[in-house]
Amino acid sequence: MTEPGAQARRAAAVTAIEQCLAVGRRETVVIVTDEPSRDVGLALYRAAADRSDEAVFVEIPPGEEHGAEPPAPAAAALREADAFLAPTSKSISHTRARRAACSAGARGATLPGITEDVFVTGLAADYDAIAATCDRTYEAVRDAETIRLTSPAGTDITFSIGDRQWLRDTGIVHEPGDFSNLPAGEVFVSPESADGVYVVDGTMHPHGLLDHDQSVTVTVEDGYATDIDDPDVAAQFERAAESVGRDAYNLAEFGIGTNLAVTSLVGSVLLDEKAAGTVHVALGDDASIGGTVDAPIHSDGVILEPTVHVDGEPLALPGQ
Repeated sequence: MTEPGAQARRAAAVTAIEQCLAVGRRETVVIVTDEPSRDVGLALYRAAADRSDEAVFVEIPPGEEHGAEPPAPAAAALREADAFLAPTSKSISHTRARRAACSAGARGATLPGITEDVFVTGLAADYDAIAATCDRTYEAVRDAETIRLTSPAGTDITFSIGDRQWLRDTGIVHEPGDFSNLPAGEVFVSPESADGVYVVDGTMHPHGLLDHDQSVTVTVEDGYATDIDDPDVAAQFERAAESVGRDAYNLAEFGIGTNLAVTSLVGSVLLDEKAAGTVHVALGDDASIGGTVDAPIHSDGVILEPTVHVDGEPLALPGQ
């Protein structure tokens, strides 16, 4: 008899392989994972092997930080794939290896920091419906020049979008070069600059889900964080700054959650940043999402009860 956890992993993996990636029989599918994410990686590999005659399983050492480059052999496997999935404990979303793979025509998704619970919950969704919600939100912001974000916790920051393009993370990855996170559901942009303060009161690495009386305040001037009031969070950026200097503190992303199936935060940035009714702000690398900064870190913070104004007009967020 198959145990319930395995059944749930199997169903989530089938959604990823069949609905999200639409893998074909003659396509090469590469699964890149590491030891903490191995169970999810194996579930995806088995679903891929049922669908494709050329499924490949690659296990790498866990990265030191989110955004650290995977080993060269894994990068080569990604680049040669038709489709890939990367459930890893540290994100490879914002890496040169992932960007090179998509530039070469591979389509795929990363699942950074994935756990079995997040995998099962986040993939138990209708990704066609998520895509439709993304499309509606995208149409409302696509021509924005400025975004002002406020929140009851004290956030008040204005993003200057400039010529940067808004992107949609729908989870539907069917065309060559397409890329997504899984679980998916956000509309996001890498602003040209930003000024103000944002207060993370939802989820942020390395803490996970913040306590009700806990928050992380980040001060931003001319597109760079100048102060992070939490020593554990600040330490991550100090380490990254050893190799890239000020670019570690680049204001990298503003994103809007569009996944209506995520009704409460669980402590996983991967899932929580997709929750409808929340927004998130990230520092660090933005080269993979339309910016110009290549850094070995990309760290998101989820903000609760946000109010968003697009060129001075209030935006109705998904789920609000």
